[in-house]
Amino acid sequence: MIIDNCTITILEGELPNEEIAAYVVRGRELYGSRLNGIDIRVDGDFVDLSYHLEKIPFQRIRRITGYLVGTLDRFNDGKAAEERERVKHGMTM
Repeated sequence: MIIDNCTITILEGELPNEEIAAYVVRGRELYGSRLNGIDIRVDGDFVDLSYHLEKIPFQRIRRITGYLVGTLDRFNDGKAAEERERVKHGMTM
């Protein structure tokens, strides 16, 4: 079932549509447009909700040669050379 572009999956039990719509409204209040779906498990008088959210893209930020950078494409030749020549530490397992 899809309500307000949100996929609803009822895993166990039954619920009236008004109650399901209320869970979607509450999910939108909590998570906004990031809410993609809700899994609903009915256990007697209790309802367990599992929200599914869309992933948020992020950019990796690193500290290189004293600067916080996301990518190296804006480095001039000197800074690019410093980055290439620095000692890079890694973990061995």
